[in-house]
Amino acid sequence: MTVPEKIQTWQMVEPGKLERTSIDVPELKPGEVLVEVAACGVCHTDVGYFYDGVPTVSKPPLTLGHEISGRVVAGDEKLLGKEVIVPAVMPCNNCEICASGRGNRCLKQKMPGNSMGIYGGFSTHIPVPSADLCVIEDRKGMPLEHFAVVADAITSPYQAAKRAEISPGDNVVVIGATGGIGVYMTQIAAAMGAKEVIAIARNKEKLQRSLDFGATHALSTLDKSVKDIRDEYRSYCKEKGLPTYGWKFFECTGSKMGQEIALELLSFVGKMIVVGYGMQKVEYMLARLMAFDAEIIGTWGCLPKYYPEVLQMVLEGKIKVEPFVDLRPMSQIEQAFKESHSGKLMKRVVLIPDF
Repeated sequence: MTVPEKIQTWQMVEPGKLERTSIDVPELKPGEVLVEVAACGVCHTDVGYFYDGVPTVSKPPLTLGHEISGRVVAGDEKLLGKEVIVPAVMPCNNCEICASGRGNRCLKQKMPGNSMGIYGGFSTHIPVPSADLCVIEDRKGMPLEHFAVVADAITSPYQAAKRAEISPGDNVVVIGATGGIGVYMTQIAAAMGAKEVIAIARNKEKLQRSLDFGATHALSTLDKSVKDIRDEYRSYCKEKGLPTYGWKFFECTGSKMGQEIALELLSFVGKMIVVGYGMQKVEYMLARLMAFDAEIIGTWGCLPKYYPEVLQMVLEGKIKVEPFVDLRPMSQIEQAFKESHSGKLMKRVVLIPDF
């Protein structure tokens, strides 16, 4: 294990501009380790920060990237040499919110590429808190690089499923089922016992793929209105003898239309879980929520304590990773950002340091 003199990194110097540079390796504080990055996934949030000016807590220049797998090369001796997943959000574990069991939304949390100063995952190394790292004891032959997406793309939907209290026999709709989070939301819902998992998205080719990974039915939004989707959903329920009440709707797009679809379908004793982030505003008559005795729930990141559960589901094959990741050298980061921003990628890009 080698501790470098400098960290090589792709730094966002201003929104829309990246530069390859080197930064100092900080002196590790008690409770911190230095992780050699094996891979870092390109998340929709990174792309939003880069192109759309969504404010990070730390201001540029900084390195983006929060979906990280790697190896510990310095710090806590008990972790030296261990292969780990770095949680996308790491709570302080010492506040009232953390004590309440909601540490995934800790106001003092650390998030690589957002609230850790200049440090992020699109680098050779990153200093991180050690308390909540998820250790991979046995990869079962899977490449370490694949585990990067567990840090957010898989664990965030798992947190959403926990918030929704998915139980065997539930009926679920995943809006944005073909996106970077949606492809895992469908798998997680199915793995947790949902009876119906309706996938809603635009791309018909990706929707067809979703039927092999947890979805029981697919609805394309292409050239359709919100009411068209509502009518198709109701027709399917009638055809299958399913109720239109009590469903759980996972909105994974963060788009205006995606949110409008979820709100239109939400009915008696149902739940809408807001998983995707977007800047759009929608209108909704709150009296419907009261009359339906329904719930709208926000969800953020994932509690670190759930990471071992998610890791086990991946290792057992209940959640498939390989079909949904595209490994590329980190030197292609600008092209990866452009393609991710276009929304046309079939797989999530995961970048491997090649400085």
